[in-house]
Amino acid sequence: MLDHLFLSVSNIDRSIAFYTAALAPLGIVNRLDYDGKDGPAGHPDLKGFGAKGRMFFWLRRGPVAPDAVHIGFAADSEAMVNSACAEALAAGATLIHPPGAQAHYDSRYYAAQVRDLDGYRLEFVYKSWQPGS
Repeated sequence: MLDHLFLSVSNIDRSIAFYTAALAPLGIVNRLDYDGKDGPAGHPDLKGFGAKGRMFFWLRRGPVAPDAVHIGFAADSEAMVNSACAEALAAGATLIHPPGAQAHYDSRYYAAQVRDLDGYRLEFVYKSWQPGS
């Protein structure tokens, strides 16, 4: 299980606004700023997102590599997938795949894919057969 992920972005303020909007429908609504000077030498400043008392998705300013990362965010329903996709698009994302069944994986795999403002691939996913669904 993953504990956290750092994603380098080109414009931190723009990305905070984007992810604040796009992740809210998934219940990822907690925000935390970490000052890099409080860590070891060279630690970056981080802008965190999380839910249920856990911070797990962090933005940092730096060079982007959109083809190196694909991030899947879990949703609790098809409606949450639809809402997250709509919010991401309203915040400036580019649509890759509209919400719908991804039968090439499983008929119960419901997802939407977008590119964020730096070109990273984001997927909002509902898998009805998985725990917590």
